[in-house]
Amino acid sequence: MKNSLIQKYNVPGPRYTSYPTVPYWNEADFTYETWIETFKKSFIESNSNEGVSLYIHLPFCESMCTFCGCNKRITKNHDVEHPYLEAIIKEWSLYCKLLDEKPIIKEIHLGGGTPTFFSPKNLEDLINGIFSYAAKAPNYEFSFEGHPNNTSHAHLQKLYDLGFRRVSFGVQDYSPKVQKAIHREQPFHNVAKVTFWAREIGYTSIGHDIIFGLPFQTVEDVIDTIEKTKSLQPDRLAFYSYAHVPWIKGNGQRGFKDEDIPQDQEKRQLYQVGKELLLKNGYHEIGMDHFALETDSLYTAFKNGALHRNFMGYSASKTKLMIGLGVSSISDSWYSFAQNEKNLEDYYQLLEWDKLPIYRGHLLTTEDLIIRKHILNLMCQFETSWKERSTYFKEIPEIVIELKEMEDDGLVVLNKEGMQVTEAGKPYVRNICMAFDVLLKRKAPDTKLFSMTI
Repeated sequence: MKNSLIQKYNVPGPRYTSYPTVPYWNEADFTYETWIETFKKSFIESNSNEGVSLYIHLPFCESMCTFCGCNKRITKNHDVEHPYLEAIIKEWSLYCKLLDEKPIIKEIHLGGGTPTFFSPKNLEDLINGIFSYAAKAPNYEFSFEGHPNNTSHAHLQKLYDLGFRRVSFGVQDYSPKVQKAIHREQPFHNVAKVTFWAREIGYTSIGHDIIFGLPFQTVEDVIDTIEKTKSLQPDRLAFYSYAHVPWIKGNGQRGFKDEDIPQDQEKRQLYQVGKELLLKNGYHEIGMDHFALETDSLYTAFKNGALHRNFMGYSASKTKLMIGLGVSSISDSWYSFAQNEKNLEDYYQLLEWDKLPIYRGHLLTTEDLIIRKHILNLMCQFETSWKERSTYFKEIPEIVIELKEMEDDGLVVLNKEGMQVTEAGKPYVRNICMAFDVLLKRKAPDTKLFSMTI
């Protein structure tokens, strides 16, 4: 039965960091002016109560990790740091000039690339520059991604002093063979060192990112990685599937061939073994591919129904307005999405012209907002309901028919006005969300857009 389910549901599908997903944005109806309009509307509605979130994309890396699908710029030249951070501050100042009051920042996340490519002093200048135009919310939450090979004690201490209390370290897998294949060689010692430093300094949430389905990865590799992880007791874990999308990120540096990648049942076994070990070691599944200890804020948010998901990933609190700063960043006003220029030189040029560096976006329709809510419910709570009139849309009867087949397969439980994802259905939550994705159904892609769901 398990094998037949894997064959049935292992199809290309979105990861739903947004709805609509980027390939289905209606760029024709989006303009620079409509983004400014929805940005201001969202700011007025949210600034004084829930505050604003900032995602800051720091794209530079010293070497290429061939499993990575992020927008990055590979260089060992650290002279790039200062001009890039000046550009970030310039972009932020352009946003703040549009507002009648000072933004109150609830969340900051530094993502990459490699945020710890930047020196502690330059990161301090970045955060101080942000707050020269803004204030902190009383219950702010700041986080960053650290590379175990180059995160120094000084990085951790400086960012802690600036208010950061969450850090996530990219582990991926501890097998030397796997690490060599993905061009990410880092010994366990490096991960242990930065984890202990962070805990000693006082970080309240330390996360590790682990990937299953990597080239040459075996069940023994996953067991070894999770056993080593257990010894460090990170507060939360991302345990997610390697997205093999060579048509997007073809890379001649990779040390593997397509046939070296675990497929179907072999890959699902890596997930199942890893998940069982995590549950056995006190971690709780709190969303797609995410696990947390009961003492972590992400677990508390899941239990309280407050878990949220956006372009930054899972968050313990929701803000209606999330502003993306930096090259390729995506902003979310709740009513629209806007993405910055992906090319660094084009990004710089627009800022020189005192123009926000936006090149595309999408205005959410009433239908989009309803479906987005259902997908968020499934991703964050493993259930959704169309009982209220505000949550109903005309395709619900067709969706229920599709969900009935999933119920027969043991993935969901339906009732008259809603549904729940079963324990067996959690690995297939992307497929369940796809049942609600009317844009995907109306226009199936004729080229490869998404990674496989399994």
